[in-house]
Amino acid sequence: MTEYNSKHGLVSKSPFELYMSFVDMRNFLQMLPEDKREGITADFDTITGTVQGMTLGVRVLNRHPYSRIDFTDNGGPVRFSFSLYFDASNEASKTDFYIRAQADLPMMVKMMVGSKIQKALDKVVDSLVDISEGRMPEGVDPEKLKDLKF
Repeated sequence: MTEYNSKHGLVSKSPFELYMSFVDMRNFLQMLPEDKREGITADFDTITGTVQGMTLGVRVLNRHPYSRIDFTDNGGPVRFSFSLYFDASNEASKTDFYIRAQADLPMMVKMMVGSKIQKALDKVVDSLVDISEGRMPEGVDPEKLKDLKF
């Protein structure tokens, strides 16, 4: 398995608040635009959908209240796992947020997408920091975030 570590970002929410927004997989479904929800299902522990003819799923493996959530694949062609970390910061009501991911990728696939995975993880962190500070990340329609509980 290849490991990827995102950058750290200081999110303007407490670890409790941030953790609670990620603990329920149905929240991920709510973040998707209406036209992208077709064929995607979610419950508290899992989210599953079909992308380009392949069924992919993610399930919660472990919840460590207010500090970490571990996820793993729930079927599909690629084995992967990732963890979201919610560490308390020295600054009041802020969280040091980062992601650690592992993927079992064939060598050719790893060479083609490895750097893209790293960039995607960093972009998730940057976007979460921006949203927590009231800035819209590049390419995000604020109308799609209006109902998000964060």
